Amino acid sequence: MEASAPARVLVVAHRTAATPALLDAVATRAERGPAVFTLLVPNAARGLHRVVDPEDTDANEAQMVLELALPLLERAAGSPVEGKIGDFNPYDAVQDAVNLDGYDEIIVSTLPVRVSRWLRADLPSKLKALGLPVTTIVAPGSRARAGMSQAQATSDP
Repeated sequence: MEASAPARVLVVAHRTAATPALLDAVATRAERGPAVFTLLVPNAARGLHRVVDPEDTDANEAQMVLELALPLLERAAGSPVEGKIGDFNPYDAVQDAVNLDGYDEIIVSTLPVRVSRWLRADLPSKLKALGLPVTTIVAPGSRARAGMSQAQATSDP
């Protein structure tokens, strides 16, 4: 990345894409320095699609998430935010985006610990293997987990 080029930040979220915790994290990141944000929404497979054919899932839900969250994220970022729908598997969706478009950092926004599939699958730790800084935002409502309080971001260089 050139010194004058803004950082490319990939924001990964689904049900938490428009939560105050994520909006605050994006605003804070935007204040730290020039950044271009992209919201990646994995296309969630529901019902039997999760077992039978998760890749053949209607993207209407993910599209609605983008339509709701993008204006709020743009306000938080102070600039336009691109939106993308990715693979149903969040790790694969992020890996595809990083490999195809090149990003400098990742922000993962997830549900509270007690209900988050992403945290149970240890998605934030797995994403570190991509060699990028990963910041994890946990939506309010979770109990402290390994020293992380509600809506507290953890960032790994």
